Amino acid sequence: MTILERKLISLHSLVIFRSLLYDPVIKRLSALLEAGGDTIETIDKYAGLAAELFMKTENLSEYVLKCVLEDENVYIVKRAQGENISDEIENCLNRELAILEDIALIQSKEIIAKIEYDANLPEWKTEKLDFEKAYRKRLNNIAAVGYGVFSKHSSFRLKDEELVPVKSTDPVRLSDFRGYEQQRDMVVKNTLALLQGKPAANVLLYGDAGTGKSSTVKAIVNEYHAKGLRLIEISKKQVAHISGVMEKLKKNPLKFILFIDDLSFANENDDLYELKAALEGSVSAKSLNTAIYATSNRRHLIKETFSDRQGDEVHRNETMQELLSLSGRFGLRVGFMAPAKGEYLKIVHDLKDMYDVDIDDEELNLLAEQYAFGGRSPRVARQLMEHLKSIEKQD
Repeated sequence: MTILERKLISLHSLVIFRSLLYDPVIKRLSALLEAGGDTIETIDKYAGLAAELFMKTENLSEYVLKCVLEDENVYIVKRAQGENISDEIENCLNRELAILEDIALIQSKEIIAKIEYDANLPEWKTEKLDFEKAYRKRLNNIAAVGYGVFSKHSSFRLKDEELVPVKSTDPVRLSDFRGYEQQRDMVVKNTLALLQGKPAANVLLYGDAGTGKSSTVKAIVNEYHAKGLRLIEISKKQVAHISGVMEKLKKNPLKFILFIDDLSFANENDDLYELKAALEGSVSAKSLNTAIYATSNRRHLIKETFSDRQGDEVHRNETMQELLSLSGRFGLRVGFMAPAKGEYLKIVHDLKDMYDVDIDDEELNLLAEQYAFGGRSPRVARQLMEHLKSIEKQD
């Protein structure tokens, strides 16, 4: 039995890291090691492996280690949830880390030497990496890095009651904003409390369009992703699933913001009561590692009409008060109202310096007011700066 054949057998003996056998690169590596004496078949599988690997990296060792560190398996889940690990599982982990470290050192030349053809095949890189040391370091930092899909992505959406990664996220950072510093500071401090395991409030960011409510939440996640913060986007129609999401996440060592954008209710319905239960921390919904952040153009979240006030229900007033008190269930309510003229112009001038736009202040003031014919907001100010910057580039 050759060395490569032994490595193939050891690869297929994996238990804890068994899911790695379905990774596209490792799967192709296994197929290559299984290849018989047929030259065309071997070259084809070699080229297939190289093509798949080169889409990610040229270093096989780094790739295999990354797969190991990001894998969700029985060992890391038990460790993350504070469960005891048996000696059998611990020994199995050590054995498999040694196997994968060895697999990660398979060199191109070892494979090429088997091929009875003088082909100029591309070679990948390998290097000696300490898999056990790297894995122990990951375990010690699990509360910030996470495991499985949560170690690869910062934001997720709820689709068919499953969490799906958002692969292209808004890169906005807190340093990109101008104005509303006090409001953002309140939300940041609450988020830091969540990250530190202290009592954190559910947050309602309400106010006018274009004032940066949604962007503030996304920027906070970008800012504190490395400290263990993740975002779960939940649409208004998915509010009924909040309790289920919290249940799935409650033993995860990371911290999560359940984000509902543009929240409002047209009338009394089951979704409204599901949200109230989650906000009040019912037995099924209470979770120490999650907080609900919602944005709305309406402070009371209810689209109320005069006909609603009339109604034909005997205790209609009590029902209306219950509906209108929903926003009070949020422990922290932060208003983002449209800026007055002076505040708006200050934002414009701060952005002028940020964008490094060359324009006279008086001319800028005039343009800023003309640009805000539909209403003043930080979004309008930023759009003006982007327009002026694009004109400068054209010149």
